[in-house]
Amino acid sequence: MKREAIIECDVLVLGSGAGGLSAAVTAAAQGLRVIVAEKEAELGGTTAWSGGWMWIPRNPLAARAGIREDIDMPRTYLQSELGARFDADKADALLERGPEMLEFFEQHTAVRFIDGNRIPDFHTTPGAAVGGRSVCAMPFDGRELGPLIHKLREPLSVLTINGMALASGQDLAHFYRATRSLKSALYVTRRLAAFGWHKLRHGRSMHLVNGNALVARLLKSAADRGVDLRTRAKAIALLRDETRVTGARVEIEGALHEIRASRGVVLACGGFPHDVGRRASTFAYTPSGREHWSAAPRANTGDGIRLGESVGAHFNDTLDAPAAWAPVSLVPRRDGDIAFPHLIERAKPGVIAVTRAGQRFVNEASSYHDFISALLGTTPAGEEVCAWLICDHRFQRRYGLGFSKPFPFPVSAYVRSGYLKQGATLADLAAACGIDRQGLDSTVSAYNAYAKDGFDPQFHKGSTPYNRVQGDATHAPNPCVAPIEKGPFYAVKLLPGSLGTFAGLATDANARVLDGNDHAIPGLYAVGNDSASMMGGRYPSGGITLGPAMTFGYLAALSLAGAARDETRAGSSIHIKGQCNDTV
Repeated sequence: MKREAIIECDVLVLGSGAGGLSAAVTAAAQGLRVIVAEKEAELGGTTAWSGGWMWIPRNPLAARAGIREDIDMPRTYLQSELGARFDADKADALLERGPEMLEFFEQHTAVRFIDGNRIPDFHTTPGAAVGGRSVCAMPFDGRELGPLIHKLREPLSVLTINGMALASGQDLAHFYRATRSLKSALYVTRRLAAFGWHKLRHGRSMHLVNGNALVARLLKSAADRGVDLRTRAKAIALLRDETRVTGARVEIEGALHEIRASRGVVLACGGFPHDVGRRASTFAYTPSGREHWSAAPRANTGDGIRLGESVGAHFNDTLDAPAAWAPVSLVPRRDGDIAFPHLIERAKPGVIAVTRAGQRFVNEASSYHDFISALLGTTPAGEEVCAWLICDHRFQRRYGLGFSKPFPFPVSAYVRSGYLKQGATLADLAAACGIDRQGLDSTVSAYNAYAKDGFDPQFHKGSTPYNRVQGDATHAPNPCVAPIEKGPFYAVKLLPGSLGTFAGLATDANARVLDGNDHAIPGLYAVGNDSASMMGGRYPSGGITLGPAMTFGYLAALSLAGAARDETRAGSSIHIKGQCNDTV
């Protein structure tokens, strides 16, 4: 039998999303030899498809803008949002060490951030803020990655314009206003021209934004630090001696290798959104595990969780929700339908969501997680969990509807494919969708009676800071409310989906994996969606996945490097490879 090749390192990271790369870059900066093993041919995981936002209260970008708060405010918010699920140790780790993590990456790596100082928390419970707690990666020129750019996962295709991703904020706003503003039209023309040149010259966009920019900057930082980045490298089993995890058996390009990690292994494989069996046992509404459509990469099949369980790790599925719910629609493709996550247009003025009975069930401008939670709560047992987004022609032409793009893109192709349902009247639309005709007619009539004046007495759409920032600031008096009046009318079917999973391996405040007795398993760490969410299955704000993923990846690396927690607070002296006695 052919002997397995042996590779030596200090830290082995399984997975290449933000959590894993955060751990890899930080560990390398501590002078450790790091290998990142990614089972797919592309690097970036779910992060590369994400919006890239991180929830880090008290972050340095907010402080530089004069937005300062003590730790008690965000801690109060987490306590009020999470209730019995509040974990004081993890909350303090995020709130105390998250800002330090950002400073480390700003000062010692290629990662740069832009602020989200105008992005509110999702809810208005005690401790909530109207901004100052969010950051995102600064756009990045992909050409700086060199040949590594061809290993970076491209943005989720259905969220792009033929491969060109749009950043939230002003970038997206210019595209919405392109037909109504000369300034926006010129901006869009420049963006399209640059994209066309990049596509012709490089085969993809080089103006990277959102999560794609975050991964690219982390990859650049990893390469600069000498991290060994392996693709098509699937972990088969963990290695351990009598006392600790010592590495993993990894299939690299079809050949088995034994990777020995002297310090330990970090699991960062992206959770289990496409593990049908575990979904069946964890998602209450889908006993078969198949009535769910995730917008995460299909390779996220729970590998890291199974590896952890094989050495005694505890899988925590006692959270309020096992996944980060999001409404999705299925975009027909020759190679199989793709889930389109509906994250933005639900808050725009002139659209409502209804059940098969034609009834509204939620404030459409609420968060994607709250939207599906409401849908799950309102669907009778035994019925298909689904809803319909309803709008008129004016809305579709201005904002688009799901995957269907606004003017000047023609709407006919979306109708022909069956993605969009169309009706000259509401009755026709109801018939096309299988919605109760009288229910829909009475719902729209009741909604329109108040919507013309900007009110929504039923669900108060547009009543919170988060609602309003997601709406259309140019529309008055309510940026989220307008009547649905002029045909043809359109609808798209919404199904329960997710952006990732919340249930995962139990970990402590240093990301060490715990067994069933809450004891740390020496040499084993888990970050990102392989670890159970510190939010306990709640979703208090945008970025509560990537913010903790980056923070606990950073803390895992410091633990692996042997740096005591109290020695690495902001202002203390730690060793940075090639930069001794730097202040972090």
